[in-house]
Amino acid sequence: MTAQHTILATKVGDLTIVRDGDLLTGLYFPHHWYRPGPETFGPRTGEGFDEVSRQLAEYLDGTRTSFGLPLEPQGTLFQRRVWNLLTQIPYGQTASYGELARRLGGRHTAQEVGAAVGRNPLSILIPCHRVIGSDGKLTGYAGGLKRKQWLLELEQAPVAVPLF
Repeated sequence: MTAQHTILATKVGDLTIVRDGDLLTGLYFPHHWYRPGPETFGPRTGEGFDEVSRQLAEYLDGTRTSFGLPLEPQGTLFQRRVWNLLTQIPYGQTASYGELARRLGGRHTAQEVGAAVGRNPLSILIPCHRVIGSDGKLTGYAGGLKRKQWLLELEQAPVAVPLF
């Protein structure tokens, strides 16, 4: 298979969605940190993205709390372990980088976890916006802190106290 992409206009700005066959491999904001070069996205098409578009619209409208999409993020084994943990943070809740490091067995630092979180290629779908600092404050987000805050407010997630 070869990659294809679409650009979806949403409440949080244009999202570039990339797929390889039926598997979603990327969801990027404009000016996304670690955004791959556009040549890796394949040709732009409006076909084959109906389900992800529908589920994203429902999520952003506040009527969907989880996604049922075939995801295939590309990364190291450690990054994929961290991204898997992100999918376990419930809608409307948060976790700190340190909490995630402890859940990985304590062999990794919060900074290492943060680096992996920052490389998440499927923002929103793999909810890296639910990760906050140990002091309960917002920290970096590949799509910008205003988007992170908007997503957490949409989910009515507390930011002062981690719940995961």
